[in-house]
Amino acid sequence: MHMTTPPDHDGAGTLWQDGWYRFARALRSPNAGERPVNALIDLLVLHSISLPPGRYGGEEVMQLFTNTLDWSAHPYFESIRGMTVSAHFFIRRTGALWQFVSCHARAWHAGESRYRGRDNCNDDSIGIELEGLEGDTFEDAQYETLTALCAALAQKYPVRYIAGHEHIAPGRKQDPGGGFQWAFLQRTLGWNTQCFPAGVTRSSGA
Repeated sequence: MHMTTPPDHDGAGTLWQDGWYRFARALRSPNAGERPVNALIDLLVLHSISLPPGRYGGEEVMQLFTNTLDWSAHPYFESIRGMTVSAHFFIRRTGALWQFVSCHARAWHAGESRYRGRDNCNDDSIGIELEGLEGDTFEDAQYETLTALCAALAQKYPVRYIAGHEHIAPGRKQDPGGGFQWAFLQRTLGWNTQCFPAGVTRSSGA
C-alpha cells in the first residue's frame, strides 16, 4: 500500500502545488516513486554535484536526472554510465532553483543510508543538490536560495532535521563536505542546533 498525494491544506498552499514549489523551475524526472505509507518527510538532505566534476553552468546535471545524458560526451561519464538518480531540487551557482520531483514523491538521491535511527532515507527525506564540488566552497547566491527553500519546506512539511549526504552515508559519501558553511546556514535559518548533525554548527561557519 502506498500513500496518495496529500492535498495542499495550509497557508503555504500559494507556494506549493502538488508538492511543486512555485519559485523553482520544474523539469520532471522519471527517477522517482511513491513514498511508503505514513512517511514523515522530516529530513532535508544536502548534496553537491557538478558534471563533469568541477565544471559549472552546463545542462549535464539536468540531463542526468532526466536520463538524457550523452554518456560519450565526456570520459568521466563512462564511470556513471546507466546511473538512474534524481533529487527534488538543484541549486545552481547563480542561485537559480530547479525542481525535478514533487516533494510528495520519493526521489532517488540518498542511496544506502541511515539517520536518526531510520534506514533508507529516500523514504522520508527531501534531497537538495548544490552545484559544486564536495569539500569546496559554495556561492552566496546558493545559500540565499537554500535558506529560502528550507524555510518554505519547513512551513509545508514536518521538517525536524537537516544533514549532508556525508552524514547519512558516512564512509560512502563525502558531500557537500568541509567547504559547506553549516553554522552560517543554522544562524540564517534560526533553527535549533539539534536540527543539525552533531558538531557541524560549531566547527564550521562563515
